[in-house]
Amino acid sequence: MQTHNLGYPRIGSQRELKKASEQYWAGKISLNQLNQAGSAIRLHNWRLQQQAGIDLVPCNDFSYYDQVLDTSLMLGAIPARYHNLMQDKQLPHLDLLFAMARGYQKNDQMV
Repeated sequence: MQTHNLGYPRIGSQRELKKASEQYWAGKISLNQLNQAGSAIRLHNWRLQQQAGIDLVPCNDFSYYDQVLDTSLMLGAIPARYHNLMQDKQLPHLDLLFAMARGYQKNDQMV
């Protein structure tokens, strides 16, 4: 019999993703450092599940904020007010995700 689960908590055992995200939002770490934190969490989660004997370790269950929001972006369901923001500011894709989730309030521009 094979074992499987439907996903694994994405935040990290010590809430590493939450801490890294908050540091990124505050401008204390770079996007690259946030991505490194996410990669480290995914790798740790995969190894932990493998070591626990799970035969079919889930993948693509990680999100920096919310899986439903990720799906909305993947399908292009982006409110018009964010199109201008991204064109004007030339922000990274992850910043669009965070702006849609939390709002955008940098450089005197609010969305």
